[in-house]
Amino acid sequence: MTAVTHTTEDADDLLLERQLCFALTVASRSVVGIYKPVLERMGLTHPQYLVMLALWERSPRTLKDISDALLHEPATLSPLLRRLEEAELVTRERVPGNERALAIKLTEKGAALRAQATAVPGTIRERLNLSREEVAELHQAMTGLIRATQQDPANPSA
Repeated sequence: MTAVTHTTEDADDLLLERQLCFALTVASRSVVGIYKPVLERMGLTHPQYLVMLALWERSPRTLKDISDALLHEPATLSPLLRRLEEAELVTRERVPGNERALAIKLTEKGAALRAQATAVPGTIRERLNLSREEVAELHQAMTGLIRATQQDPANPSA
């Protein structure tokens, strides 16, 4: 039997303060918390804001398209979309010729909310004391992490 030796560095790797998952979890919760009061003034939750961002980019979109863009399961989005529809921000209709597909479309009220939302990114940057460039760098790093988590472990070059 071979003895396993652990270096101090290996032991330090198990410190909570060195855990990437811990830092990301706390950072995510903290940043979303900063969005909360800003979005409440618009009548939106953070997940609803993400859906609206997708729709402000392009409307109508299918449920599958929004699901793919937000990396969420359609079943997770359905109750959220129902609440947006109740708030008269979106409509949900079956796609003609494809009864299985659901098209999500901004209403006039939902489209008009975009004007108010244009202030959100600047407000968040200000509250985080970050420049546009710093936000872009963080976004690039997070996007790289997302890509890395979506790679097939059996085929990392794919």
